[in-house]
Amino acid sequence: MKAFVGVTDERWYRFLAERPELNEVNFWRPSGGAFRALTPGEPFLFKAHYPLNRVVGGGFFSGFTQLRISEAWELFGEANGTAGPSTRRES
Repeated sequence: MKAFVGVTDERWYRFLAERPELNEVNFWRPSGGAFRALTPGEPFLFKAHYPLNRVVGGGFFSGFTQLRISEAWELFGEANGTAGPSTRRES
C-alpha cells in the first residue's frame, strides 16, 4: 500500500477541522501538472508546515482533475479550505 503526505498550510487545516460536516475536501495546488502519486482509495495524509510540522489529518484519495478557480469553488465551496474564492493568498 502507498500513501502520500501533502504539506499544507495550518490555516487550511484549521478551517476544515472546524467544519466536521464536510466529508470531502479539495487539496489544491497552485502549480500545474497532473498528480500521479496515488490511485483512488490510497491514503492521503496532511502535514502542516513549520512550526506545527506534524501530520494533522488524512483521508483517501479519490481522484485528480485540473480546474479553474471558479470551477473548484462551484464544486467544493468551503471544502477548498477557505470561506471564499478571494480570501486566500498565495505565499
